[in-house]
Amino acid sequence: MNKLLKKTLKILLPIALGAFVLYWVYRDFDFARACQVLLHEVDWGWMLWSLFFGVMSHVLRGWRWRQTLEPLDARPRRNDCVDAIFISYAANLVLPRVGEVSRCGVLSRYDSVPFAKSLGTVVTERLLDTLCILLIAAVTFLLQMPVFMRFFEETGTKIPSLMHLLTSVWFYIILLCGVGVIVLLNYLLRLLSVYDKVKGVVMGIWEGVMSLRGVRNMPLFVFYTVGIWACYFLHFYLTFFCFDFSSHLSFLAGLVMFVGGTFAVIVPTPNGAGPWHFAVITMMMLYGVSATDAGIFALIVHAIQTLLVIVLGVWGWLHVMLVHRR
Repeated sequence: MNKLLKKTLKILLPIALGAFVLYWVYRDFDFARACQVLLHEVDWGWMLWSLFFGVMSHVLRGWRWRQTLEPLDARPRRNDCVDAIFISYAANLVLPRVGEVSRCGVLSRYDSVPFAKSLGTVVTERLLDTLCILLIAAVTFLLQMPVFMRFFEETGTKIPSLMHLLTSVWFYIILLCGVGVIVLLNYLLRLLSVYDKVKGVVMGIWEGVMSLRGVRNMPLFVFYTVGIWACYFLHFYLTFFCFDFSSHLSFLAGLVMFVGGTFAVIVPTPNGAGPWHFAVITMMMLYGVSATDAGIFALIVHAIQTLLVIVLGVWGWLHVMLVHRR
Protein backbone atom coordinates (compact mmCIF):
# COMPACT_ATOMS: atom_id res chain seq x y z
CA MET A 1 0.00 0.00 0.00
CA ASN A 2 2.87 2.35 0.85
CA LYS A 3 4.50 1.79 -2.57
CA LEU A 4 1.17 2.26 -4.31
CA LEU A 5 0.64 5.55 -2.46
CA LYS A 6 4.09 6.80 -3.48
CA LYS A 7 3.51 5.91 -7.13
CA THR A 8 0.11 7.58 -7.04
CA LEU A 9 1.56 10.75 -5.52
CA LYS A 10 4.34 10.86 -8.13
CA ILE A 11 1.65 11.05 -10.79
CA LEU A 12 -0.89 13.24 -9.02
CA LEU A 13 1.40 15.86 -7.42
CA PRO A 14 2.85 17.18 -10.72
CA ILE A 15 -0.67 17.29 -12.18
CA ALA A 16 -1.97 19.09 -9.08
CA LEU A 17 0.88 21.60 -9.18
CA GLY A 18 0.28 22.37 -12.85
CA ALA A 19 -3.48 22.59 -12.31
CA PHE A 20 -3.05 25.02 -9.42
CA VAL A 21 -0.82 27.37 -11.40
CA LEU A 22 -3.13 27.14 -14.44
CA TYR A 23 -6.14 27.92 -12.27
CA TRP A 24 -4.44 30.97 -10.79
CA VAL A 25 -3.24 32.28 -14.14
CA TYR A 26 -6.61 31.74 -15.88
CA ARG A 27 -9.01 32.27 -12.96
CA ASP A 28 -10.65 35.36 -14.56
CA PHE A 29 -9.96 34.49 -18.19
CA ASP A 30 -12.29 34.99 -21.15
CA PHE A 31 -12.35 31.47 -22.62
CA ALA A 32 -15.05 32.42 -25.14
CA ARG A 33 -12.62 34.89 -26.71
CA ALA A 34 -9.93 32.17 -26.81
CA CYS A 35 -12.31 29.84 -28.68
CA GLN A 36 -13.12 32.58 -31.18
CA VAL A 37 -9.42 33.16 -31.85
CA LEU A 38 -8.76 29.43 -32.20
CA LEU A 39 -11.58 28.90 -34.68
CA HIS A 40 -11.33 32.06 -36.78
CA GLU A 41 -8.12 34.02 -36.21
CA VAL A 42 -5.21 31.55 -36.17
CA ASP A 43 -2.90 31.53 -39.21
CA TRP A 44 -2.54 27.75 -39.60
CA GLY A 45 0.13 28.09 -42.26
CA TRP A 46 2.58 29.48 -39.72
CA MET A 47 1.38 26.93 -37.17
CA LEU A 48 2.23 24.07 -39.52
CA TRP A 49 5.73 25.47 -39.98
CA SER A 50 6.08 25.65 -36.21
CA LEU A 51 4.95 22.02 -35.85
CA PHE A 52 7.40 20.96 -38.57
CA PHE A 53 10.32 22.34 -36.57
CA GLY A 54 8.89 20.72 -33.44
CA VAL A 55 9.03 17.33 -35.15
CA MET A 56 12.52 17.99 -36.54
CA SER A 57 13.88 18.83 -33.08
CA HIS A 58 12.94 15.30 -31.95
CA VAL A 59 14.29 13.70 -35.13
CA LEU A 60 17.65 15.45 -34.79
CA ARG A 61 17.80 14.48 -31.11
CA GLY A 62 17.25 10.84 -32.06
CA TRP A 63 20.00 10.97 -34.69
CA ARG A 64 22.40 12.63 -32.26
CA TRP A 65 21.61 10.05 -29.59
CA ARG A 66 22.57 7.27 -31.97
CA GLN A 67 25.93 8.98 -32.45
CA THR A 68 26.66 8.85 -28.71
CA LEU A 69 25.71 5.16 -28.59
CA GLU A 70 28.10 4.12 -31.36
CA PRO A 71 31.28 4.39 -29.20
CA LEU A 72 29.65 1.86 -26.85
CA ASP A 73 29.40 -0.69 -29.71
CA ALA A 74 25.65 -0.14 -29.77
CA ARG A 75 24.15 0.47 -33.19
CA PRO A 76 20.38 0.67 -32.87
CA ARG A 77 18.27 1.50 -35.89
CA ARG A 78 18.09 5.20 -36.53
CA ASN A 79 14.29 5.01 -36.70
CA ASP A 80 14.20 3.26 -33.33
CA CYS A 81 16.17 6.09 -31.73
CA VAL A 82 13.73 8.65 -33.16
CA ASP A 83 10.70 6.61 -32.11
CA ALA A 84 12.16 6.26 -28.61
CA ILE A 85 12.48 10.05 -28.41
CA PHE A 86 8.85 10.46 -29.52
CA ILE A 87 7.73 7.98 -26.86
CA SER A 88 9.84 9.60 -24.14
CA TYR A 89 8.28 13.05 -24.57
CA ALA A 90 4.79 11.55 -24.50
CA ALA A 91 5.68 9.56 -21.38
CA ASN A 92 6.73 12.79 -19.66
CA LEU A 93 3.13 13.98 -19.96
CA VAL A 94 2.09 11.18 -17.61
CA LEU A 95 5.00 11.38 -15.20
CA PRO A 96 7.55 14.19 -15.64
CA ARG A 97 11.11 13.00 -16.36
CA VAL A 98 10.13 9.32 -16.72
CA GLY A 99 10.75 9.70 -20.44
CA GLU A 100 14.51 9.51 -19.94
CA VAL A 101 14.07 6.01 -18.53
CA SER A 102 11.39 4.91 -21.02
CA ARG A 103 13.45 5.70 -24.09
CA CYS A 104 16.36 3.64 -22.77
CA GLY A 105 13.89 0.81 -22.21
CA VAL A 106 12.77 0.98 -25.86
CA LEU A 107 16.32 0.46 -27.17
CA SER A 108 16.99 -2.21 -24.56
CA ARG A 109 13.96 -4.19 -25.69
CA TYR A 110 14.12 -3.78 -29.44
CA ASP A 111 17.84 -3.23 -30.17
CA SER A 112 19.53 -5.01 -27.23
CA VAL A 113 21.27 -1.82 -26.11
CA PRO A 114 22.36 -2.21 -22.44
CA PHE A 115 20.01 -0.08 -20.35
CA ALA A 116 22.72 1.35 -18.06
CA LYS A 117 24.92 2.45 -20.95
CA SER A 118 22.11 4.16 -22.82
CA LEU A 119 21.05 5.87 -19.58
CA GLY A 120 24.58 7.20 -19.27
CA THR A 121 24.33 8.78 -22.73
CA VAL A 122 21.06 10.41 -21.65
CA VAL A 123 22.85 11.91 -18.63
CA THR A 124 25.51 13.28 -21.00
CA GLU A 125 22.78 14.68 -23.22
CA ARG A 126 21.08 16.43 -20.31
CA LEU A 127 24.37 17.99 -19.21
CA LEU A 128 24.98 19.23 -22.75
CA ASP A 129 21.43 20.62 -22.95
CA THR A 130 21.99 22.45 -19.67
CA LEU A 131 25.15 24.07 -21.02
CA CYS A 132 23.35 25.07 -24.23
CA ILE A 133 20.41 26.73 -22.51
CA LEU A 134 22.69 28.48 -20.02
CA LEU A 135 24.71 29.89 -22.92
CA ILE A 136 21.56 30.99 -24.76
CA ALA A 137 20.18 32.48 -21.53
CA ALA A 138 23.40 34.38 -20.80
CA VAL A 139 23.50 35.94 -24.28
CA THR A 140 19.78 36.76 -24.16
CA PHE A 141 20.07 38.27 -20.68
CA LEU A 142 22.90 40.56 -21.81
CA LEU A 143 20.95 41.67 -24.89
CA GLN A 144 17.64 42.20 -23.06
CA MET A 145 18.68 42.94 -19.47
CA PRO A 146 16.07 45.71 -18.90
CA VAL A 147 13.27 43.29 -19.84
CA PHE A 148 14.48 40.65 -17.40
CA MET A 149 14.78 43.26 -14.64
CA ARG A 150 11.20 44.33 -15.27
CA PHE A 151 10.11 40.66 -15.22
CA PHE A 152 11.71 40.18 -11.80
CA GLU A 153 9.99 43.32 -10.53
CA GLU A 154 6.58 42.34 -11.96
CA THR A 155 6.70 38.83 -10.48
CA GLY A 156 8.06 39.83 -7.09
CA THR A 157 11.30 37.90 -7.53
CA LYS A 158 13.43 41.01 -7.20
CA ILE A 159 14.27 41.64 -3.57
CA PRO A 160 13.45 45.29 -2.88
CA SER A 161 11.88 44.42 0.45
CA LEU A 162 10.77 41.37 2.35
CA MET A 163 7.26 42.76 2.73
CA HIS A 164 6.87 43.15 -1.03
CA LEU A 165 7.83 39.51 -1.53
CA LEU A 166 5.44 38.24 1.11
CA THR A 167 2.51 40.16 -0.39
CA SER A 168 3.14 39.04 -4.00
CA VAL A 169 0.94 36.19 -5.22
CA TRP A 170 3.40 35.50 -8.03
CA PHE A 171 6.13 34.98 -5.44
CA TYR A 172 4.15 32.17 -3.86
CA ILE A 173 3.56 30.57 -7.26
CA ILE A 174 7.30 30.66 -7.98
CA LEU A 175 8.00 29.37 -4.48
CA LEU A 176 5.61 26.46 -5.04
CA CYS A 177 7.29 25.68 -8.36
CA GLY A 178 10.66 25.76 -6.62
CA VAL A 179 9.43 23.22 -4.10
CA GLY A 180 8.37 21.07 -7.03
CA VAL A 181 11.89 21.21 -8.48
CA ILE A 182 13.36 20.20 -5.09
CA VAL A 183 10.97 17.25 -4.93
CA LEU A 184 12.05 16.24 -8.45
CA LEU A 185 15.75 16.39 -7.51
CA ASN A 186 15.07 14.31 -4.43
CA TYR A 187 13.29 11.73 -6.60
CA LEU A 188 16.21 11.60 -9.05
CA LEU A 189 18.69 11.11 -6.18
CA ARG A 190 16.60 8.26 -4.83
CA LEU A 191 16.41 6.78 -8.31
CA LEU A 192 20.18 6.88 -8.64
CA SER A 193 20.56 5.28 -5.21
CA VAL A 194 18.43 2.38 -6.42
CA TYR A 195 20.59 2.00 -9.53
CA ASP A 196 23.67 2.09 -7.32
CA LYS A 197 22.57 -1.14 -5.66
CA VAL A 198 22.55 -3.03 -8.95
CA LYS A 199 25.89 -4.60 -9.84
CA GLY A 200 27.59 -2.96 -12.78
CA VAL A 201 25.00 -0.29 -13.36
CA VAL A 202 27.05 2.64 -12.10
CA MET A 203 30.00 1.66 -14.30
CA GLY A 204 27.62 1.28 -17.23
CA ILE A 205 26.24 4.76 -16.65
CA TRP A 206 29.73 6.21 -16.37
CA GLU A 207 30.73 4.50 -19.62
CA GLY A 208 27.68 6.04 -21.26
CA VAL A 209 28.54 9.49 -19.89
CA MET A 210 32.07 9.25 -21.27
CA SER A 211 30.82 8.09 -24.68
CA LEU A 212 30.93 11.69 -25.90
CA ARG A 213 34.71 11.43 -26.14
CA GLY A 214 34.40 8.64 -28.69
CA VAL A 215 31.95 10.31 -31.07
CA ARG A 216 33.42 9.70 -34.53
CA ASN A 217 32.02 12.67 -36.42
CA MET A 218 32.18 15.61 -34.01
CA PRO A 219 31.27 18.29 -36.62
CA LEU A 220 28.05 16.35 -37.34
CA PHE A 221 27.38 16.07 -33.60
CA VAL A 222 27.77 19.85 -33.22
CA PHE A 223 25.52 20.38 -36.25
CA TYR A 224 22.83 18.20 -34.68
CA THR A 225 23.15 20.07 -31.38
CA VAL A 226 22.82 23.49 -32.99
CA GLY A 227 19.98 22.18 -35.14
CA ILE A 228 18.08 20.83 -32.13
CA TRP A 229 18.10 24.17 -30.33
CA ALA A 230 17.40 26.13 -33.51
CA CYS A 231 14.36 23.91 -34.11
CA TYR A 232 13.23 24.34 -30.50
CA PHE A 233 13.39 28.10 -30.90
CA LEU A 234 11.62 28.16 -34.28
CA HIS A 235 8.97 25.78 -32.93
CA PHE A 236 8.15 28.52 -30.43
CA TYR A 237 9.01 31.73 -32.30
CA LEU A 238 7.02 31.00 -35.47
CA THR A 239 3.84 30.80 -33.40
CA PHE A 240 4.11 34.59 -32.96
CA PHE A 241 3.05 34.96 -36.60
CA CYS A 242 -0.07 32.84 -36.04
CA PHE A 243 -1.81 35.73 -34.25
CA ASP A 244 -2.27 39.37 -35.18
CA PHE A 245 -1.54 40.57 -31.64
CA SER A 246 1.88 38.87 -31.48
CA SER A 247 3.12 39.05 -35.08
CA HIS A 248 4.95 42.30 -34.39
CA LEU A 249 7.15 40.82 -31.66
CA SER A 250 10.85 40.81 -32.50
CA PHE A 251 13.42 38.03 -32.69
CA LEU A 252 14.89 39.19 -29.37
CA ALA A 253 11.46 39.14 -27.75
CA GLY A 254 11.16 35.56 -28.93
CA LEU A 255 14.51 34.72 -27.36
CA VAL A 256 13.48 36.22 -24.04
CA MET A 257 10.24 34.25 -23.90
CA PHE A 258 11.94 31.11 -25.19
CA VAL A 259 14.51 31.25 -22.38
CA GLY A 260 11.85 32.02 -19.76
CA GLY A 261 9.65 29.19 -20.99
CA THR A 262 12.55 26.73 -21.13
CA PHE A 263 13.44 27.36 -17.50
CA ALA A 264 9.76 27.17 -16.56
CA VAL A 265 9.38 23.62 -17.91
CA ILE A 266 12.05 22.45 -15.45
CA VAL A 267 9.25 22.51 -12.90
CA PRO A 268 7.85 18.94 -12.81
CA THR A 269 4.40 19.46 -14.35
CA PRO A 270 3.05 17.73 -17.50
CA ASN A 271 4.81 19.45 -20.42
CA GLY A 272 5.45 22.47 -18.19
CA ALA A 273 1.72 23.24 -17.93
CA GLY A 274 1.17 26.17 -15.57
CA PRO A 275 4.70 27.48 -15.01
CA TRP A 276 5.26 27.78 -18.79
CA HIS A 277 2.03 29.74 -19.19
CA PHE A 278 2.93 32.01 -16.30
CA ALA A 279 6.40 32.80 -17.68
CA VAL A 280 5.31 33.38 -21.28
CA ILE A 281 2.25 35.46 -20.39
CA THR A 282 4.17 37.69 -17.99
CA MET A 283 7.02 38.27 -20.44
CA MET A 284 4.68 38.85 -23.37
CA MET A 285 2.89 41.54 -21.38
CA LEU A 286 6.24 43.30 -20.91
CA TYR A 287 6.36 43.70 -24.69
CA GLY A 288 2.97 45.44 -24.80
CA VAL A 289 0.64 42.49 -25.45
CA SER A 290 -2.54 42.64 -23.36
CA ALA A 291 -3.10 40.14 -20.57
CA THR A 292 -6.04 38.57 -22.45
CA ASP A 293 -4.14 38.18 -25.71
CA ALA A 294 -1.05 36.83 -23.93
CA GLY A 295 -3.25 34.31 -22.14
CA ILE A 296 -4.85 33.25 -25.43
CA PHE A 297 -1.44 32.83 -27.02
CA ALA A 298 -0.08 30.66 -24.21
CA LEU A 299 -3.25 28.57 -23.97
CA ILE A 300 -3.58 27.79 -27.69
CA VAL A 301 0.12 27.32 -28.42
CA HIS A 302 0.69 25.05 -25.44
CA ALA A 303 -2.41 22.97 -26.23
CA ILE A 304 -1.36 22.44 -29.85
CA GLN A 305 2.24 21.64 -28.93
CA THR A 306 1.04 19.17 -26.29
CA LEU A 307 -1.24 17.54 -28.86
CA LEU A 308 1.78 17.19 -31.16
CA VAL A 309 3.71 15.42 -28.39
CA ILE A 310 0.82 12.98 -27.89
CA VAL A 311 0.46 12.26 -31.63
CA LEU A 312 4.21 11.68 -32.03
CA GLY A 313 4.25 9.46 -28.95
CA VAL A 314 1.45 7.27 -30.33
CA TRP A 315 3.15 7.18 -33.73
CA GLY A 316 6.51 6.22 -32.20
CA TRP A 317 4.98 3.42 -30.14
CA LEU A 318 3.00 1.97 -33.07
CA HIS A 319 5.87 2.34 -35.53
CA VAL A 320 8.50 0.63 -33.37
CA MET A 321 6.14 -2.25 -32.62
CA LEU A 322 5.12 -2.76 -36.24
CA VAL A 323 8.71 -2.61 -37.52
CA HIS A 324 9.91 -5.25 -35.08
CA ARG A 325 6.99 -7.59 -35.73
CA ARG A 326 8.12 -8.12 -39.30
